[in-house]
Amino acid sequence: MLVVPSLLTPPARAPSGSFRTPREWGGAGELAKWSLPSGTSSNQIGIRLRRRSPLWRGPPLIIGPSFHRNFRPFSDRRRTALRFAISRSAHIMLVAPSISQSGPGMPHDFKAKLTRREWFSASILASGALLLGFGRFAWPLFVPSPGKDSFAGGKALGAVGFVGEGQSPMDTLLGTELEGRLYTDLSTLTPTDPITPTEKFYVRTRASQLLDHQNLWSIRFGSHAQPTNLTLEDLRRDTKPLGLHLMECAGNTREGHFGLISVADWAGVPLSKLLDAAQIGARATRVLVSGFDTYATRSVSSIPGASWIFSLDELRTSGAFLATEMNGQPLTRDRGAPVRLVVPGWYGCACIKWVNEITLVNDTAEATSQMQEFAMRTHQRGVPKLARDYEPATMDQAAMPIRVEKWLVGERIKYRVVGILWGGSRLVKALGIRFNPEEDYVPVDYFHQTGNDPWSFWTHSWAPQKPGRYMIRLRVVDPPIQTRRLDVGFYLRTVEIRDV
Repeated sequence: MLVVPSLLTPPARAPSGSFRTPREWGGAGELAKWSLPSGTSSNQIGIRLRRRSPLWRGPPLIIGPSFHRNFRPFSDRRRTALRFAISRSAHIMLVAPSISQSGPGMPHDFKAKLTRREWFSASILASGALLLGFGRFAWPLFVPSPGKDSFAGGKALGAVGFVGEGQSPMDTLLGTELEGRLYTDLSTLTPTDPITPTEKFYVRTRASQLLDHQNLWSIRFGSHAQPTNLTLEDLRRDTKPLGLHLMECAGNTREGHFGLISVADWAGVPLSKLLDAAQIGARATRVLVSGFDTYATRSVSSIPGASWIFSLDELRTSGAFLATEMNGQPLTRDRGAPVRLVVPGWYGCACIKWVNEITLVNDTAEATSQMQEFAMRTHQRGVPKLARDYEPATMDQAAMPIRVEKWLVGERIKYRVVGILWGGSRLVKALGIRFNPEEDYVPVDYFHQTGNDPWSFWTHSWAPQKPGRYMIRLRVVDPPIQTRRLDVGFYLRTVEIRDV
């Protein structure tokens, strides 16, 4: 066994529990014990463990002051549990099974279920977390497959900024109402915590000065003929954790450093639950979701209107929900409080904020002004007049660099390109990168996509031959996967390299 001892003092008291290990782990359903930090409520634990964090598939075991050697926590939730423990500065031990041997209670063929890459990545990341401390890393611990870590023993010298991308400040609220923006600084992202803090979650439109959500809020729900009112109390009573989901504005461009994209941990009410309880007539085939859209000032760049029409099937299959909380707290004013629609996998223009009306309509319903404004950016064929003629505003598979790190390795300057991968509905088998149009794409050194939502991380070692400007572009090698934005170089980013 590889044991990395904690550098922290055990807490005086820690909540603990136990469960019986599945028989396929070996043994006969032995009792495994676990411990978590003191001061952590069961609600916090439940919320954290329900997240689907794209960290790593690796095998670190989280064990508190009282532990059982055969413990593998929470099945496919173990990645989140590890991040949870680190983020809470828990007293933990991280234990990874050896590749070459299997202990009591662990089947001999366990090593076949665990690749060297998985074991290596997980154990190094766990060790680094303990040795470097539990705060935010200055440099994320990306660990390529064994034998390919060309930065081992190197010294981080800083980061090379992207050029030609506008001057907007990042993580800062700008403007008001329809002109309001906040661009998320992607350069600080690490795989240890894929969640964007609420105050840094992107904003495409700020709340109207006329919006007063402190008063009693209700949502008009149903048909025009027989509407009912949903109150906030109704929604809060049925609110449940709904996991991590990424949202990207369809108008996300390099002018704002591609900062109109973020990930949050959401809670709310699945829209399918409300639709199932409603009396939907035979002619009602679509749902119009509208939000408060009256503003005190006129916009010079945006069209008023906050509404989108979906088919019943689109809402159900996407897992759309009415969000009342993000990152464990009530929604903030500029991010849709008190209620916003979240449609996983769809662009943010369809994720209506300040929801105040949900209306059942039929196939004759005309497209809303919001749908028309974003028709081109959601890849529609022209600007259809009827809502039924709109394709789902879903995000294709996409990828881009978010940071270029400069390193001194031995006596040579090397660069590590770090990026994210998101969107689409199928996992990517191969990702390619190039640094100028005349170059061929080469395989990205290391990436592991655990899902299409939220984002996954990748990293690539780069040694440019001469100083100059380089245009970094990604492509998905799998031909059947739709990548319309990648195909036209939408997420291309440029760097100026001075030292080689």
